[in-house]
Amino acid sequence: MDLQDQLKKIFPDHKFEEEVSSSQSENELFMQDDPIVCKYEKKGRNGKPVTILENYNGSDEDLKSLAKEIKSKLGVGGSVKDDTIVIQGNYRDKIMDILKEKGFSIKRVGG
Repeated sequence: MDLQDQLKKIFPDHKFEEEVSSSQSENELFMQDDPIVCKYEKKGRNGKPVTILENYNGSDEDLKSLAKEIKSKLGVGGSVKDDTIVIQGNYRDKIMDILKEKGFSIKRVGG
């Protein structure tokens, strides 16, 4: 009998991490009908370019995890503010490819 089995006997009503994570996968994000708007602005922080993702209708946790995944895949910085994802630099094409792989529909705004 391992430690996990002993803990289940002591705390029968407690849900352990295995059970909690199996009910909701980290890779599952809220899929929406409206496209995510992906635009580029040259007037970012101190005049530096930024890529902005808007129109995501899921929860704040999903938005933050999506931003974290995009930032880690691109190796860049960014933030989540006012239901928008702000990524440092012009990465519209790469971000759109990442979102298409995940099954999102994307609308490119601007040049």
